[in-house]
Amino acid sequence: MDHLVLEVGLAIILIALAGLLAAKIRFSVIPFYILVGMAVGPHAPQLGVLDFRFIESAETIHFLGRLGVLFLLFYLGLEFSVGRLIKSGKSIAVGGTIYIAINFTLGLAFGFLAGFPFAETMVLAGITTISSSAIVAKVLVDLKRTANPETEMILGIIMYEDIFLAVYLSVLSGLVLSDESSLVGVLLSASYALGFMLLFLVAGRKAAPLLNKLLDIRSNELFILLIFGLLFFVAGLGETIHVAEAIGALLFGLVLAETTHMKRIEHMILPFRDFFGALFFFSFGLTIEPSTLGGAVGLTLGAVALTLFGNFLAGMLAGKSAGLSRKASANIGLTIVSRGEFSIIVANIGIAASLSPKIQPFAALYVLILAVLGPLLTKESKLIYKGLNAIFRWDKPKAAKERSTSNR
Repeated sequence: MDHLVLEVGLAIILIALAGLLAAKIRFSVIPFYILVGMAVGPHAPQLGVLDFRFIESAETIHFLGRLGVLFLLFYLGLEFSVGRLIKSGKSIAVGGTIYIAINFTLGLAFGFLAGFPFAETMVLAGITTISSSAIVAKVLVDLKRTANPETEMILGIIMYEDIFLAVYLSVLSGLVLSDESSLVGVLLSASYALGFMLLFLVAGRKAAPLLNKLLDIRSNELFILLIFGLLFFVAGLGETIHVAEAIGALLFGLVLAETTHMKRIEHMILPFRDFFGALFFFSFGLTIEPSTLGGAVGLTLGAVALTLFGNFLAGMLAGKSAGLSRKASANIGLTIVSRGEFSIIVANIGIAASLSPKIQPFAALYVLILAVLGPLLTKESKLIYKGLNAIFRWDKPKAAKERSTSNR
């Protein structure tokens, strides 16, 4: 008997209960969605017609989760604009380079110090370098930080990471799967990704008047159908040339933010963002097998500590290069610390190449810890900065500043 609809309904109920619990204790819902997904899945029991293993519905839930990533990044793009991003182009390039250089170097060093061979070290470096765009987007929106000055840099780093990922996956696949990597192929992959992003941003901004006319539709039904169709088309088109579908959704949101219909789109897309976004984090939890995590605890905790250090340092340096305050710079490092979907993609390459069996449990536990810590660190960034400021004395007390001024 087909229990697909029943299983999807059961999954949504579990997600809702997890959300209610998170709201009750006033905590980020993201870790709860992931943890409830971990608590069920293939290892869970079947109670009559209630199948907590989600075998029949696994592919459907995964697909709905993919839509969640698109809506999360699309909405984040709507909260921003192409104009603001282009103005910050130089500082984003510098900040993104700093972020990748620091985190990738630390990842390589960690792999070699842990005694892994070259191939496994390359996989570990990829896992520890790339942030989760879905979690970052969710946190920025939930905490209402889309208008903050550091958000430009955070978005820029996310896009910069995607270009890096396009190149890195090409190199890594060649190294560990076929023992060769074409330089021409790597350069083409990078140029396609970068060219698509730049062309889309420039053309999209010029097309704002045309989009205003195209979207001047009275019927809400036809309006949302057109938005959805264009969103999925752009995201899918980007993926065909090695630009992550989530980044395609972000770009489309940035373009529509320039139109006069932005507020209407934002209002109509909001429930879809929350619904499908919750399904993404739940489906992510379903992929984590709790019983496999024990053997990777020591290795994972070391990587987490290094990632926290590397992200905070990169955030401070990237913010400084863009002329941001130390507080805003600290927010960058604390916000982009979450790891998620991209780290799992890199880990899967290592698994497909039959590399060390430690990779899968390491990646799962590493992502889980940072998926939980990331939203918490972002939420408490003010408190964390205050504590660090008390140690490093970055900002002088007001009284000291006033005395210094009066003595001049």
